[in-house]
Amino acid sequence: MTRRSGGASIWIVTGDGARRIDSCVHEWCPNAERVPDGFHIVSWMADALGKISRRLWNQARGNGDDEAARRMRGVRYAVLKNPDRLAGRQDESPTALRNTDPRGRLYRARQLKELLRGLLGHPIGQAEDELKHWVFRASRSRIPEIVESARKIRRRRPDILRTIGSGYPNARLEAFNNRIKVTIRMAYGFQRVTNLISLIMLRCGGLDIRLPEPVS
Repeated sequence: MTRRSGGASIWIVTGDGARRIDSCVHEWCPNAERVPDGFHIVSWMADALGKISRRLWNQARGNGDDEAARRMRGVRYAVLKNPDRLAGRQDESPTALRNTDPRGRLYRARQLKELLRGLLGHPIGQAEDELKHWVFRASRSRIPEIVESARKIRRRRPDILRTIGSGYPNARLEAFNNRIKVTIRMAYGFQRVTNLISLIMLRCGGLDIRLPEPVS
């Protein structure tokens, strides 16, 4: 959590895109704006990729297509990794995707994941147009898991744009998240949620509090 430069509103950093958080934030922090960290935004697509690969693998096994099941098993873990994290034979897996599924569902899904990951690092003006195009493309992919992810990202589009516009690296947003989680543990036993919010503001709000110094 951090203050805007004007001091009138705050950002609430969260990795969860669940709607239930909105009502809580609006009730207890009416001036707050949600800012999901980039890691969790990309993880929504990574989860979809995992579901697609499992579905296609199970379909191949159910159809008795041992060769397709073997190919799918060979790439199902590699597609979840970022391209710069692939090692050894995993480097060949993205290329092999084209031959794994004749309809190219896993290949197209991985492309969409990488496009989403890339646009998070672009300037806000460019990223806004790219995100709009991404949602359009994902919504028409005819891949159920990707269509569902597109709905979630469309719903969280303002939050995602705030993440990009903040200019904060993912590590700093994650640091805010972790600090808030530690503060919640520290507040165990508090009888009022307002006390917890005050403690979070004190620890994470960027307030410059100077203790009085002894007078000699």
